[in-house]
Amino acid sequence: MFCRRFRVIMLELKGRWFRHLLRQSPMRLRLTALFMTLLISAAPASPAPQPVDIPLASGVLHAQLYKPEGAGPFPTVIALHGCGGLGGHSDPVLPRYRDWAERLLEAGNAVLLPDSYGSRELGPQCRVKEMHVKARRERVADIAASRAWLMKQAWVARDRVSLIGWANGASALLWAVRPQSAGRDLGPDFRAAIAFYPDCRISAGLGWSTRVPTLVLIGADDDVSSPPACRQMVDGARGRSALARIVVYPGADHDFDRANIPLHGAADSDAAAPEHGHFGTDAEARAASQKDVAQWLAR
Repeated sequence: MFCRRFRVIMLELKGRWFRHLLRQSPMRLRLTALFMTLLISAAPASPAPQPVDIPLASGVLHAQLYKPEGAGPFPTVIALHGCGGLGGHSDPVLPRYRDWAERLLEAGNAVLLPDSYGSRELGPQCRVKEMHVKARRERVADIAASRAWLMKQAWVARDRVSLIGWANGASALLWAVRPQSAGRDLGPDFRAAIAFYPDCRISAGLGWSTRVPTLVLIGADDDVSSPPACRQMVDGARGRSALARIVVYPGADHDFDRANIPLHGAADSDAAAPEHGHFGTDAEARAASQKDVAQWLAR
C-alpha cells in the first residue's frame, strides 16, 4: 500500500512543481530540477512479475507470477484475463491486470496470471468468429492446471487459493466453479471466486450453480455483458446454492474497474475490444469494487 500511495503523491508533487517552474529564476530552476530528479528516482519501482511455465495435457501454459517476499504460505489468487489477452507487445501484463495484481500483492496475496492465448500463440480473441480457445473448455483446463501447479508449491496456502476473472476470463470462472467441474484430487477446493462482468446468458439458461462462494460484479449500464442475465443466473442459483451473490453498480459500464479510461464506444480498429458496447472507468464503482473484492477474499 505504501508503494501505491508514494507513486500517487509523487505524481501530484510533479504536477504542482511543474506549474511553478515557469515562474522560477534560472538558478532556482536548476535547483528545483535537481530536487525533482532526486525525489522521483527515490520512488519505489513497481514489482516485476516472474514468468512460470505450467504443464498442460498437451503443451505448456505460460503465466506471470507476483509473489510476496518470504517463504509463505501465502493466500493466492488465480487471475484470468479477458478476450484482449494478458499482455502487450512490450509488457507481459497489461496495466489493467497489473493494477489489480499489485493491489492484491500489497494485501499479502500471491497472484498467478495464466496466459491462455499467448501460450497457444494467439493474439486477442475478442472479434474472432470461431474461437479456438473456449471459456468452457480450454480456459477451464488452464484453471485446473494452474490450481494443480499451485498445490505443489510450498509457498502457497493450499486452503486459500481463489479465482478472479474479467469478461471472458470471468465466463471461464463461472464454468470452473460449477459442481460438475470439481477436481478429482483430494486437495482443498477454491476458497472464493470473483467474476467481473461475465457473459451470463448461457449460464443463466443452463441452470448454473456454484460449489464455491462466488461474487459477480457488473455495471448496471453494461451493454457488452448482460446485467439482467447475470441477475437471473445468480437468483436462479440461490435455490440450488447459497454461495452466489451479485453486485450491480448503478450507472457503471463495461470495464468500470479499469483506471483512467474515458467512456467510449467500441472502436472498429481495436482487435482487443469487443465489437459493440461502451467501455470506461466509473470512479465510484471502481472504488466500491476494490472494497468488495477485499472483503470477499477475506471471508
